[in-house]
Amino acid sequence: MELQWPLILFTTFISASAGLFAAQGCYALAGEGRKAQLPTLITSVVIMAIGGIAVFFHLTHPDRLFNGFGHITSGITQELIAIVSTFVVMAIFFVYLRRSEENPPKWLAWIAVLVSLVLVVVMGHSYMMPARPTWDSVLQPLSLIGSGFAMGIGIFAALDAMRSQSAATCSGILALASSGLSALTTICYAIAMSTRENTFVSVGYRYDPTHPTHALVDAANYSAFSGGSLSLTIAAIVLALAAFACAFWGKKSTKWSIAGRLIVVCSCASAILLRMVFYTTGGSVFAF
Repeated sequence: MELQWPLILFTTFISASAGLFAAQGCYALAGEGRKAQLPTLITSVVIMAIGGIAVFFHLTHPDRLFNGFGHITSGITQELIAIVSTFVVMAIFFVYLRRSEENPPKWLAWIAVLVSLVLVVVMGHSYMMPARPTWDSVLQPLSLIGSGFAMGIGIFAALDAMRSQSAATCSGILALASSGLSALTTICYAIAMSTRENTFVSVGYRYDPTHPTHALVDAANYSAFSGGSLSLTIAAIVLALAAFACAFWGKKSTKWSIAGRLIVVCSCASAILLRMVFYTTGGSVFAF
């Protein structure tokens, strides 16, 4: 399947925005990072807006996008509901930040984390379909959660270090946890995609009448560890592990203005590469 760049950017930016908002909730729960809360909230909204704009370039007729909103079971409708719900919580978060010098209350911080997770899960679930076996895995939305949370923590840690005289003590554990989750889900999802190769041959082949002894498509091409997907998969895993290494270095050195940026760059690149593999291995069983 050809690469769908608008959707690659959409999923990457939305997961990064949700991850950043979840990071705000985590720092608020820890009672730290108050000076970075407002800048990161604005950054999260901007990133989400960029992701929303990117998805329109996937459509030949963007105006027809609204035709799908009349069906509650439609993935695009569920994504819209999740995004609007997140924006509402962001607005409440903004009000609290403007009215008080303290972090938002813990109940609101928990809601911020919850709606962020729901948004990414809903977005990832809309791509899960039995017709495309490599997409139909719970590890797919989990990989988005991992990369998005890693990017979010990296952005927050970097902004907090630039605006505060001393780095938040929770940055280290949050960065290690998020980048570790990102690396783990990236590796597991890559392995899961490679195991779905057998699905293509289990449904039987449809042959080209002019070449009856040859299958139309080689099922091996739909493995994350073969063909053109191999280099992309390895690069995605290496960069995810590099983000974890940067988090470890950041915890040791407390230089989060640098470490945070490195985590963001590595996690973002890894997420994009993994979504590229997502499409290169996204063959349909109906092609056989």
